[in-house]
Amino acid sequence: MTQLNTLASDLLLVIDVQNDFCPGGALAVPDGDAVVPVINQLIPQFDNVVVTQDWHPSGHSSFASSHNGAEPFSTTTMPYGVQTLWPDHCVQGTSGAELHQDLLTDPADMIIRKGYRTAIDSYSAFFENDQSTPTGLTGYLRERSIQRVFCCGLATDFCVRFSAEDARKQGLESVVLLDACRAIDMDGSLDAAMQAMKSSGVLVQ
Repeated sequence: MTQLNTLASDLLLVIDVQNDFCPGGALAVPDGDAVVPVINQLIPQFDNVVVTQDWHPSGHSSFASSHNGAEPFSTTTMPYGVQTLWPDHCVQGTSGAELHQDLLTDPADMIIRKGYRTAIDSYSAFFENDQSTPTGLTGYLRERSIQRVFCCGLATDFCVRFSAEDARKQGLESVVLLDACRAIDMDGSLDAAMQAMKSSGVLVQ
């Protein structure tokens, strides 16, 4: 990992580095645990660190098991739009929802839990998937005078992507550190995410 020239107004946003997204987990991202040592080298370079944690109740509406006959990775239409149906994952209080045991979490200023409303999924660290229900992160960053957000974690093409794009929408500079991310890459989702991030003004490096 290259040494970054960070400022006091920069923040490292560590996204969903949880057991269920790592090898052996319920929704494993290929090579997902490889981000942990990279992120651990990044954390000391920042004065400000926020970690996010997917935190679903049992029976969450984004789970395929909550829809009769639905297969994981199929889609359905929710009131807020098209929703991918996932295997049950990151259920509150389970070992799968825990942050990876080797991730340095002590330096984190805050851990934001998202996706805990049964009726709506939440990819972004800033907003749930209706793009209007806030997590509270924007207000926190404004009070801390954060101007630039460096995003890393899991997965590049979903929660990292939407967090990075929403940072831009909130008027922040947004950077994705690719070597500290891994992707699901489902049906071309990684290429689509890369194009969308760059189009929205996210710096991908």
